[in-house]
Amino acid sequence: MSLLRVEDLRVRFPSRQGPVEVVRGVTFDLGRERLGIVGESGSGKSQTGRAILGLTPPPGVAVAKRLEFDGIDLRTADKATWRTLRGARMSMVMQDPKFSLNPVMTIGKQLVECWRLHAGGQKGEAKERALAMLEAVQIRDPRRVFAAYPHELSGGMGQRAMIAMMLITEPDLLIADEPTSALDVTVQIEVLRILDRLVRERGMGLILISHDLRLVSSFCDRVLVMYAGKVVEELRASELLNAKHPYTRGLYNCLPKIDGGVRPLPVLQREAGWAE
Repeated sequence: MSLLRVEDLRVRFPSRQGPVEVVRGVTFDLGRERLGIVGESGSGKSQTGRAILGLTPPPGVAVAKRLEFDGIDLRTADKATWRTLRGARMSMVMQDPKFSLNPVMTIGKQLVECWRLHAGGQKGEAKERALAMLEAVQIRDPRRVFAAYPHELSGGMGQRAMIAMMLITEPDLLIADEPTSALDVTVQIEVLRILDRLVRERGMGLILISHDLRLVSSFCDRVLVMYAGKVVEELRASELLNAKHPYTRGLYNCLPKIDGGVRPLPVLQREAGWAE
């Protein structure tokens, strides 16, 4: 059974030359699995994720023929419905934690507020849950980070705190927008293990937005490849090396190789028909 159904999703923004579609006809179903969305910057990956959660920034407009989460029509959802879904059952890890964490609240206060808002419980219980979550994302001194403000943390530490906040309620759907881009390899692996556990044990649906084709091919079950706002190819992650679309093959061939020569990296030759 599908957890999320998206049909003909389109996101438009006004411009001096008229409306511009940055997401064009995206369609997919998501079950209790790991779905990767890859593509270069500006391909519409992040706007797709934001539109699913009703977070398209004005004056942008998101429309779809179908947009359902667990049987709930998100196109007609009112503010009260969104309040019960966002944070508790649907979460999104934004690409840059600086724009997602409240600068005048400590990390701990934000984690406790998130837990109590959606799960209730006593303040002491919420604090223990928050500390456990900080420890789970490989923060060595969770009590220090719990008492710290966002500006006191490094980029990688802030990213881990943001991931902890989004996972503390163990949502049914998590949209992760480059969640490990600011993390070193060892911490990246631990964070991916947490996400993998939630998918396997709790049946969470995960959308991983990334430009890292190697990460997506090894971690995800399926992959959507986006170019110029639309999906140009959908395939199993294990079959990424056998991609048929020249854009997907071009992206993969442009990855640096340790055993390669000293010649320049290949340049992706684009075709006008890809954007049609």
